[in-house]
Amino acid sequence: MRAWTDDLVERVIGTLLRWGVILAASVVLAGGAAYLVLYGSSIPDYRIFRGQPPDLRMAAGIAKEALSLHPTGLIQFGLLMLIATPVARVAFSVVAFALQRDRTYTVVTLIVFAVLMYSLGRVAP
Repeated sequence: MRAWTDDLVERVIGTLLRWGVILAASVVLAGGAAYLVLYGSSIPDYRIFRGQPPDLRMAAGIAKEALSLHPTGLIQFGLLMLIATPVARVAFSVVAFALQRDRTYTVVTLIVFAVLMYSLGRVAP
């Protein structure tokens, strides 16, 4: 097994971020194209605000809608993927620092990861 050098960690993180953004953008693009095919000719009524349906407000509902290939579910799922990409980067950094036996950076990155998870898991009032 190769040693986890700083250069290797940087390359893996760069690849992770690049592919995360590419995949997220592809899913959003596919959902947007499908949405335009289905609803592109309809005229929106902007006099009344209509938020997202309850199914698309939680990750489980978004995943269900995306697996059903509903356009709004695909768009929302792509946005979730975009949010998850930097979170995955922080999670990978924790593992990489631990494998490098760098306790200080491991602890600091764990704190950053905990703050991220807390802020993402919090339900707004």
